[in-house]
Amino acid sequence: MFEIENIHVSYGAIRALHGVSLKVDEGSIVTLIGGNGAGKTTTLRAISGMVQPISGSIRFNGRDITGYAPHQVVKLGLAHSPEGRMVFANLTVLENLQMGAYLQRDSSWIAKEMGFVFHMFPRLKEREKQLAGTLSGGEQQMLAIGRALLSRPRFLMLDEPSLGIAPLLIKEIFARLVELNRDRGLPILLVEQNANLALEVSHYGYVLETGRVTLAGTSADLRNNPQVQSAYLGG
Repeated sequence: MFEIENIHVSYGAIRALHGVSLKVDEGSIVTLIGGNGAGKTTTLRAISGMVQPISGSIRFNGRDITGYAPHQVVKLGLAHSPEGRMVFANLTVLENLQMGAYLQRDSSWIAKEMGFVFHMFPRLKEREKQLAGTLSGGEQQMLAIGRALLSRPRFLMLDEPSLGIAPLLIKEIFARLVELNRDRGLPILLVEQNANLALEVSHYGYVLETGRVTLAGTSADLRNNPQVQSAYLGG
């Protein structure tokens, strides 16, 4: 369904990705784990068109989308919930969700999907008229995911959804992500520093270190890998 092959990305003179390759099969959750500066966020930014690869290819459903601008990527159905959530702080919860649906023209679908998001995250329904900037970190993360869903994604990318969030809300958010993948078959590419949690909910994983994939395998295999246990799982 989705594949990156040998992409290289630089920020000026600094090379951030050195030939990264990965794929996400239909209906799967794939995670990228690694330390700070490993290249996880850059990988998602390259997919979304926010940074352009120097070389390599990005393909979605057989189409080469390398070099596409962000708005072109979104039109194809790739949604990106960024690190730090990036909600529109001065807009209400409802207005943020409506912004996610700006490309959609089917009002009945928008209403139905809005109802789905409110059912999935009841806290958002309770706060739909509240300014997004006044929400807790966990509530903002729910909003960022809900906003991404309103774009009618065929492929969802999430960058550090557990960052700065209370443990109870982390559990709730990840339970909803698993449900999305299971019930809708929505493929998810997950960047997450909480490697234990990421490998628990995903099917397959890649380990990034200084811009390179150093390990790849099923999530179960990676959890049992001594190197991964030592470096990322506290083993």
